[in-house]
Amino acid sequence: MPHAIEIVVPAGQGKERIDLFLTNHLQNATRSKVQQGIRSGAVLVNGQPVRPSHHVTPGEMIRVVLPTPPPQEAEPEPIPLSIVYEDETLLVVNKPAGMVTHPGHGNPRGTLVNALLHHCHSLSSVNGPARAGIVHRLDKDTTGLMVVAKEDGAHARLARQFERRTIEREYWAIVWGTFRSPAGVIEASLGRSRSDRKKIAVVEDGKHAVTQYEVVEEFDYLTLVRLRLRTGRTHQIRVHLAHIHHPVFGDPTYNGKRIMYGPGTSAQRAEVQTMLGMISRQALHAKTIAFLHPVTNRRCSFDSTLPDDMVNILAFLRTSAAS
Repeated sequence: MPHAIEIVVPAGQGKERIDLFLTNHLQNATRSKVQQGIRSGAVLVNGQPVRPSHHVTPGEMIRVVLPTPPPQEAEPEPIPLSIVYEDETLLVVNKPAGMVTHPGHGNPRGTLVNALLHHCHSLSSVNGPARAGIVHRLDKDTTGLMVVAKEDGAHARLARQFERRTIEREYWAIVWGTFRSPAGVIEASLGRSRSDRKKIAVVEDGKHAVTQYEVVEEFDYLTLVRLRLRTGRTHQIRVHLAHIHHPVFGDPTYNGKRIMYGPGTSAQRAEVQTMLGMISRQALHAKTIAFLHPVTNRRCSFDSTLPDDMVNILAFLRTSAAS
């Protein structure tokens, strides 16, 4: 069945067409689809139909009737996997950059779930067929370790550990700038950006989020840091680091592709452009994961090496520092 959502235009909202406003406030929305919905009568403002050119006003109530998407299925695909550990109840995989965790809007194939179904044929069904086995996610362009459940009981026990924050995860990132303190805590609530609903932002009424950081290695204008999550919010590390003006190097969404610090000469700027050319994503890797095995209750701990793109950038930085 279709379902409806209601959006109250916030105070301070500037003059903006409703089709643009909704494109920024609805997930997975395109302007053409929004315009189609407005013309079909699926969008009402204060109970009345409007044109796509209608300009929103603070306080207006917008009601959008969303169609029910068809149920998603995931087909097995022979995609190579980097499996760190496997037994009868779970797997630990090292996800590469560019791989979406599970099928969704715009990514029906080529995902980690498609690859997992081809590899082991049976995965937990807790989150439905499109998310078979998936206990937690990594962003498409974040690399690193993920634990996957093969059966429902294991899934539930692993999920409980995530809810209780007893699973230990450590990320490594190359970020802009150098830190005043070698270690610290970033605490800032996160929610959907009010200017672009496809992004996450620090917002007063968002969900509580805490990230710990520790400097591993410093360079002139970039730093390698180790990060631990006390909470697990969408884009948490990327947004928290951007919030304290140390965005993840190469991050196209949260200012990581802009020159933020340091390079003052044309030679230095050329160095930065060279390094940006070495990586097509945010330089963020889920390096370690540790949890209690859902059957044996023994502590399992896994580590991984940094991916080649991050290794190459670090090698470039070290060579540049030594010259």
